[in-house]
Amino acid sequence: MHFANRVTRISGEGADTWRVHDHAVARLSRGEDILLLSIGDPDFDTPEPIRAAAVRALGTGRTHYAPSGGEPALRAAIAASGSPAAGYQIDPEQVLVYPGAQAALFALAQCLFETGDEVIVPEPTYVTYEALLGAAGATMHQIPLRPENGFHLDPDDLARAITPNTRGVMLNFPQNPTGAVLTPEVATAVAALCIKHDLVLISDEVYAQLTFGRPHFCPASLPGMAQRTAVVSSLSKSHAMTGWRCGWSITPPPLTQHLERLARCMYFGVAQFVQDAAVVALTDANDAVAGLQSAFQRRARLVVDHLSGVPGLRCRMPEAGMYVFLDVRDTGRDGKRFAEELLEATGVAVTPGEGFGPSGAGHVRITLGCAEERLGEACRRIAAFAGA
Repeated sequence: MHFANRVTRISGEGADTWRVHDHAVARLSRGEDILLLSIGDPDFDTPEPIRAAAVRALGTGRTHYAPSGGEPALRAAIAASGSPAAGYQIDPEQVLVYPGAQAALFALAQCLFETGDEVIVPEPTYVTYEALLGAAGATMHQIPLRPENGFHLDPDDLARAITPNTRGVMLNFPQNPTGAVLTPEVATAVAALCIKHDLVLISDEVYAQLTFGRPHFCPASLPGMAQRTAVVSSLSKSHAMTGWRCGWSITPPPLTQHLERLARCMYFGVAQFVQDAAVVALTDANDAVAGLQSAFQRRARLVVDHLSGVPGLRCRMPEAGMYVFLDVRDTGRDGKRFAEELLEATGVAVTPGEGFGPSGAGHVRITLGCAEERLGEACRRIAAFAGA
């Protein structure tokens, strides 16, 4: 069989990141004692009011085609909830609904970039970015988020990376896998560079509601940025709705029109009953979101307290999200070897940091996706393994 050349652009280090996780899932299915901390899937049930809304919608026959851009009620709810953070009034017509934030990012890459374009992406970064940009023909130009700087972005690194071929910047703050947030000062510097060099900015803000102190800052709120920024988010993490597949983009109106045309030929709308439940999530689930945020913060603190003093390990408290990015370089292992040997020796599955980019080398990502008792047991196994 002959394959298109683009298949080579959707493979690589990022595509191989899930090998440890897949091995762990296979062992778990055989009944083995596996602690699965290798995928960003909250262990919490979707809050009851959201589930009840979906049941009501199913009961009233809300199982037909939805508008390709999203149900008007959901687009309005997203616009209303996003306007305070964005710093300007979002029109519902600027909102497009997708089956998850991943689909939104893919669609944006298809509509914004083409062969020969460069897109600057700070790393460590989410593992699918290289493939989704490559599928559009663009090249991901990585700049480091250094461990010694708390994985915060240095605007000077961004400035040095800009070339005549640079078309855009893709940010993910609050960050997966490191948990770092974007400060207003850094966002202002990034905005100045985007305006100076006429760059578009894609801001992946899936973890914006899961901050642990310093609030999330949306770069679209800065002067001159609303017309060149695409904000992406979803309900997957903030509302424990990973399997519902409901995300969105907020973009300038001309871009929204192109994205809607692509939606018609790519997925043709998100299920009506899912969108009805999403409206409730955005309008009537604030307490549930606060509970999830508090739980992830407690779990992060538990992991840091367990592992900070372990010889060979360096562990910092994340500023947001549902992960701890553990530095294992002093054990003499890279992240891949540590994760593979940890799984074989202890049954704890974590994600190697190498798949997130060069700055992730020698780290592993620990997902805060199990109850505190089990998470504590995982930490005890990790500590014993590191000291063995």
